[in-house]
Amino acid sequence: MAGSVQIHGTGQLLTLSRRLRTAGGPRLQQNFARRIRRTAEPLHRDLRSTITRLPIRSGGRGAGKRGGPSPTSRPFRLALAGAVRISVRAGSAPGARVFIDETLLPPGISAGVLYQLDTGRLRHPVFGNRRRWANQTTSPGWWNRTVNRHTPRMRAEVARTLDDVRRQLE
Repeated sequence: MAGSVQIHGTGQLLTLSRRLRTAGGPRLQQNFARRIRRTAEPLHRDLRSTITRLPIRSGGRGAGKRGGPSPTSRPFRLALAGAVRISVRAGSAPGARVFIDETLLPPGISAGVLYQLDTGRLRHPVFGNRRRWANQTTSPGWWNRTVNRHTPRMRAEVARTLDDVRRQLE
């Protein structure tokens, strides 16, 4: 199932976070957070790129249905890609999270739309009209495949960052 991607809560991150607060000060905490963010940025870019290139096929219009250009100013895939965000915390629950910010989605579309896209099926209201719905399909598993491609690199970079910061604290 698609969702937010998180690397946090491990014992090492929590221990390091406590030590950063007591010994390292804000400058070391900011450096730690910046390096964790840089670790997540390639995944963030790749998810956005994947969404914009995602082939979405329509079920087609039924007989007598009207059509026409989109009344919105931003294409659907670009709006969805723009809602993917990174959040980094170095405080009590340290870690990084790549997620879909629902407040940045077009009106009438929820984050569940992107999760549906990962299953290969997309059902959404037509231009926000909840009385008319459209069905579309795409290749399933795109979110998880993208995340799985980046996971080994991210784990290695987080481990390297933890080692570097631990050395600075000693």
